[in-house]
Amino acid sequence: MEELTEGVNNLNIMDSSPSNKKKNPIATVVTIAEILKNNGLAVEKKITTSIVDMREESGGRPVQKAKIEILQGKSEKFDELMAAAAAEEVLENDACVT
Repeated sequence: MEELTEGVNNLNIMDSSPSNKKKNPIATVVTIAEILKNNGLAVEKKITTSIVDMREESGGRPVQKAKIEILQGKSEKFDELMAAAAAEEVLENDACVT
């Protein structure tokens, strides 16, 4: 479980160019969904993409932006994996104390 948390916390978005700022939120969402799926914690149920109109400034003209929705559910092994991770953490904490 620590590896998953560490992986999500260590996501780096290196390029800060204007075109990259538009793509990063979607890439981050997809990356996190893939991490959860690859670690057996989640299963994908539905993925939808769309274009939405947003106003960047009040009174400004609408700008089209990409939107992604990823619906995931707990995997069958989720509770088992979380219990194993919790037990491992308890063992590590006990080892540090003694």
